[in-house]
Amino acid sequence: MNQEEIKQILPHRSPMLLVEEAYIKEDGQAVAYYQVKGDEFFLQGHFPEHPIVPGVILCEMMAQASCVHFAEQLKGHDKMPVYTGLDKVKFRSQVTPGDRVEIETEVLQVREPFYFMKGRIKVGDTVCMEGKFSFALVNKE
Repeated sequence: MNQEEIKQILPHRSPMLLVEEAYIKEDGQAVAYYQVKGDEFFLQGHFPEHPIVPGVILCEMMAQASCVHFAEQLKGHDKMPVYTGLDKVKFRSQVTPGDRVEIETEVLQVREPFYFMKGRIKVGDTVCMEGKFSFALVNKE
């Protein structure tokens, strides 16, 4: 799925659309990518002398990447994904300009409208962040 296809399932737009491509592997795990360019709004003050992608932005990347699991439920429907929780999130390494972020997510449990997931963000072979999270598919109204 390219970014235009992702826009059909997510309500996010620039500068908050933080997934550039995504797909589902044969084992059901979602994989997505984002290239940190260095001019993103969240790097302007975090930190000017040594820019680091904020942890909250990494959490948002993980949530956006997970939505590819639910493309059919989201595409053309009046639903949108909304974060409902984060659990056991660990930040293990910094993400900086020039890094290509790989985001892996998988579904742990579904209790409509809630989805319980786990995910990991890597740069190369280095795990930068991991944790569990949940969201709900809610009406856009």
